[in-house]
Amino acid sequence: MDATEIALLVVGTSIKLLLWPAYHSTDFEVHRNWLAITSSLPISQWYFENRSEWTLDYPPLFAWFEWTMSVVARVWDPRIVDIDNLGYASPPCVMFQRLSVLVSELVLFMALRRVVRIKGSTVQGRVSMALVFLSPGFLFVDHVHFQYNGVLLGMLVYSISLVMEGRDLLAGTVFAILLCFKHIFMYIAPAYFVYLLRQYCAVYRNGSLDTRASVVRVVKLGSMVALVFAVSFGPFAMMGQMSQVLSRLFPFKRGLCHAFWAPNFWALYVFADRILSIAMGASQLASSTRGLIGDTRFTVLPTITPLFTFVATLVAMAPALTVLVRRNLKPEHFVQSVVLCALASFMFGWHVHEKAIILVAVPLGVLAMSPRVLRMHAILTTAGFYSLLPLLFGVQELVPKMCVLGIWTLCSLWLLRADGKSAWKCLSQRERIYITGFGPLFVATELVPCVFGRLEFLPLALVSVYTSLGIIYAWINLSFEFTGAI
Repeated sequence: MDATEIALLVVGTSIKLLLWPAYHSTDFEVHRNWLAITSSLPISQWYFENRSEWTLDYPPLFAWFEWTMSVVARVWDPRIVDIDNLGYASPPCVMFQRLSVLVSELVLFMALRRVVRIKGSTVQGRVSMALVFLSPGFLFVDHVHFQYNGVLLGMLVYSISLVMEGRDLLAGTVFAILLCFKHIFMYIAPAYFVYLLRQYCAVYRNGSLDTRASVVRVVKLGSMVALVFAVSFGPFAMMGQMSQVLSRLFPFKRGLCHAFWAPNFWALYVFADRILSIAMGASQLASSTRGLIGDTRFTVLPTITPLFTFVATLVAMAPALTVLVRRNLKPEHFVQSVVLCALASFMFGWHVHEKAIILVAVPLGVLAMSPRVLRMHAILTTAGFYSLLPLLFGVQELVPKMCVLGIWTLCSLWLLRADGKSAWKCLSQRERIYITGFGPLFVATELVPCVFGRLEFLPLALVSVYTSLGIIYAWINLSFEFTGAI
């Protein structure tokens, strides 16, 4: 590593260590309980254990990841892996789990480093790498709220770097492994499927399809993917537990929206339903949209079903997949398709979490960007990361989250500078107005939320609605930019 990379790693680690005393969410206990499940019980009971409400609901390779950490945790503090020790969060436990996130995130750092090397180690590439590695998404969600997105997105970036190198078979294999770590990456699976089919499997000789060579490649790719899934899910299939595993991975009994509406199209939809409910009178409000798991109901607008969101997502992905039918396909076209597929799933998916915006921001951050894409990157990431602020609801987190997001936004805007113009002047007037609007929004929803009185839902709803407008705007612009014509 050179001096710049070492400095980035040191600065990043220092910032993340400073966040250790901050609050941690229920996800902290989720992962501690998973350590206990995988350490204390035989594999046959992993997906049946329900002493805690935080049952194991990630794919098997992530469970084995938890098991690997549990081996160290048992030496560090045996009480961490005591399955009956629910809610355990002693200082040694907190230190161990915070440290596990910090260490596992090195996968992301090394993957970003590979991308920078492949793209030529330009100043813009290095700045983009730093912005991804130090993004508020990872700082807020992984190092405060508590999750392991760094290692997972690191695997995605590594797979993308393999595509950039033309090592498509290995890239597809790494992505299959990633799917068996966390199934949310199914959002971008169509981009991988079409790209690998078009770029790797379809072999042309003298302008015509070589059927035999193409079949050989299909078999090779299919064998590698099948091997990964067999290793991951095979033991559970042999025990006749696949239905139980799948019921944990795909809990469709949950409602359309999470308790805090993710900033997508459905946030606008449910907000409109709530406003219409209020307009109809207080007697109607009791049956209006709720944000609770398993309880998303509408008063005025039609009820949305999982099937409808699935179809809407596929339709929204269509422009993303058209990127991959170009004759002279380049790796950057693949990354563009990954971004658009992730955005389509975020905009129209069922029970989307606001944290899923990281899945969009990371691949977008590794693209070689045009001025228009840089503008949309600034809008999308500012809106998306602002939507994460309600996750950090304590008074002690108010100043840190304001400073982190503010500094990061200024750094992302710095990338916009071109032809002697300031970053601010590179934005259009509507974009400047939108960015400026986050100031009043922060004051109203974070500093003086009491002004909303009995309308307790309104501060969170305003955050969801305002940030969704920016993300939808960026999605439309990126779709035009990446596809050329929609």
